[in-house]
Amino acid sequence: MSDIEKVKKLREATGAGFKDCNLAIKESEGDLDKAVEILRVKGISKASKKMSRDAKEGVVAISGDEKKTSVIEVNCETDFVAKNNDFIDFVKEISELNNENNSDVEKLKKAKMKNGISVEENLVALIAKIGEKITIGKTRTISNSSSVNYQYLHTVVKDNLGKLAVIVSLETKNNSDIVKTFGKQLSMHIAASNPLALESNLIDKKIIDKEQELVTEELKNLGKPEDIAKKISLGKMNKFKEENALLTQAWVMEPKKKVKDVLKELAINDLKIKEFSRIKIGE
Repeated sequence: MSDIEKVKKLREATGAGFKDCNLAIKESEGDLDKAVEILRVKGISKASKKMSRDAKEGVVAISGDEKKTSVIEVNCETDFVAKNNDFIDFVKEISELNNENNSDVEKLKKAKMKNGISVEENLVALIAKIGEKITIGKTRTISNSSSVNYQYLHTVVKDNLGKLAVIVSLETKNNSDIVKTFGKQLSMHIAASNPLALESNLIDKKIIDKEQELVTEELKNLGKPEDIAKKISLGKMNKFKEENALLTQAWVMEPKKKVKDVLKELAINDLKIKEFSRIKIGE
C-alpha cells in the first residue's frame, strides 16, 4: 500500500485532514495503527479501534443446537474464494467437527473428515487446489446446562455461513416467546454494538490500560492543569467502559434505554445473560 493510499485510509477512519494524516503516516513510518494513536494523542482523532490489519476474507460458521453452539472462522485471501463451493463444503464440514471438539483447534486439526483424512491434511490439499492461503481463525463453543443459546448470522453467504456470527447464552427457566424474542434481539444488538465484555469490570485490563494511556497523553498534550485533567480522564474512562460493556450499552432497538434496563423491564427474576461470543471476518 502506497503512502497516498495509507493517508486516504487514515482519513476515512479518523476524519482528520489530509495534512495531519500525512504527517502522522510519516511520523509512524507507515504504521497505520501507530498513526491512529498519534492523531488521538494530538486530539485530532477519536478513533480507537485497529484499522490497519490486513482485511482478511473468508466466512464464519455456526453449528450445534440451543444447548451447545459453536462458531468457527476460516480465512482466505479473496472474497471470490470465500464463495467457492469447495471452500464452503470444507468449512461446513469442519464447523460440525469443531462443535464436536468444543473449539479445541488442535483436536479439530487431527479430526477425521468424511473422506477418512484429517482436517489438517484436507486443508493442505484445499490450499494446493485453490492456490490461496487458507487458515482456521478464531473459534468458540458456548455450552451451559442451565441456559439456552441464541444466535445471529449477518451477511449470510450460504446456510450457516456468514461474515459475522453471534452466540448469546441466556439463563432462565422461563421459555416464553418474550424470552425468545429478547434472545434474538440481544444477539442482533451484540452484532451491531460489539461489546468487549458483559460488565465493565470484566473488560480486559490490557485494553483499559491502553485506553488510559492514550487519554492521559492526549490531555497532557492539550496542556490541561493536573486537577482538571484527572477529572476529564475519569469521565472519559467511565464513558469508555460504559459504551463497551454489554449491560450498560445503549439498546440498539431503543437507544434511550440501556441493555440492563430492558432486562429489568422484562420482569423475569431468574433471567440472566450468561455469556456471549461475537466473531467477525477481518477483526
